[in-house]
Amino acid sequence: MKIIYSEEHRLRDSKTELFGGELVQPFERPSRMDLILKQIDLRSYGEIVEPVSFGLDEVLRVHDAGYVEFMAGAWEEWVATGYKGEAMPTCWPARRMSDKIPTFVEGKLGYYSLATETSISEGTWEAALVSKDVALTGAKIVGSGQERIAFALCRPPGHHAAIDMYGGYCFINNAAVAAQSLRDQGAKKVAILDVDFHHGNGTQDIFYARDDVFFASLHGDPADAFPHFLGYADETGSGAGEGFTQNYPFAPGTGFEEWRIGLGDAIKRIEAFGPDALVVSLGTDTYKEDPISFFKLDHEDFTVMGQDIAKLNKPTLVVMEGGYAIDDIGINTVNFLSGIEGS
Repeated sequence: MKIIYSEEHRLRDSKTELFGGELVQPFERPSRMDLILKQIDLRSYGEIVEPVSFGLDEVLRVHDAGYVEFMAGAWEEWVATGYKGEAMPTCWPARRMSDKIPTFVEGKLGYYSLATETSISEGTWEAALVSKDVALTGAKIVGSGQERIAFALCRPPGHHAAIDMYGGYCFINNAAVAAQSLRDQGAKKVAILDVDFHHGNGTQDIFYARDDVFFASLHGDPADAFPHFLGYADETGSGAGEGFTQNYPFAPGTGFEEWRIGLGDAIKRIEAFGPDALVVSLGTDTYKEDPISFFKLDHEDFTVMGQDIAKLNKPTLVVMEGGYAIDDIGINTVNFLSGIEGS
C-alpha cells in the first residue's frame, strides 16, 4: 500500500481552540501524524511517498471561488488589522439576517465559517493546500491503477469543509476533491463512505444534488454531536441527487455491534450503486477513549471495519480525517489499513 504524506502539514500549528468556554490547545494538532507514522514504522506497514503538487483547478471543481480567494488571504488580512491573536469568527449571518458578504475580515470570517472552534493561524492555508495534494496524489495512484488501495495521510482533515465554509478543523474537503478527481479520470460513479465519528457535512453539501457520487456517513447523532445542524437520517439528497445520500446517526454510547449494522447497510447501498471507485473518510474518533466523541469502538474493531469495507473490492482511496485519542490514533489507523488491505 502506498501511503502519501508530507511534513508540510506542520505549517498548520494553531495554538487556540474554543472548547467548553475556554481557549485550549487544539485537539487537532501535528503530533497526531507523528503517532500514526510511529505505528506505521513499528509495524513496517506500507511505502511512504511524497505528494505531487497540484494547482487550484481541482479545488475549484468542488469549492466556491470566492471562498477559496478569501481563505488564501485570510491570515494576512487578519494580521493587517493589528489583531494579535489567531483569527476566529465572532458573528454569522444567522436566521433572518443578510447573506451579503462583508468587506471587513471579521465579517468575512463569519460568512465563510460554520463554527468558531477552528482558528486560522499562520500557515493554515498552505498546509491545507498540501493536504489536498496528498489526497489528489492518492486519487491519481488509485485512478491510474497503480495500486488498488492507497492511504492519503491528510492533515488538516477535510470532511467538514463545505462548498463555501470552513470549520471542524477543515479548510479544503480532501475526500471531495479526490472523488471529483476520480470522476475526472474516468470513473463514471464514485462512492464516499465516511466512518469518522462526526458527520461529513461538507462532503454532503458538495454532492447533495448529484447522482454520480453516492455519500454515506455513520456518525454521532447531530442532536448530540458536532456539527449539529446536518446529518439526520431524513437527509437523502435533492433534485438529481435524491436517494444518493444516506446518513446513519447513532446515540451516545453506541458500541461496535450496533454501529456495524449501519456499516453493513451502507455497504449494501454502495454495492447497489455500483461505483467504479471508493473514497473512505477515515476518522478514528469512534474509539472509546476519544476525548470529543461518544462511541465505544475498541482497537480490534477498526480491523474488522476495514475487513468489512474491503468486501466491496473496489479501487479505494482512504483519506485521513479525525481521531483525537492521541495515544491510540496510530494503533487504530494501522489496524484499519491492515483490515482493508487484508494483511
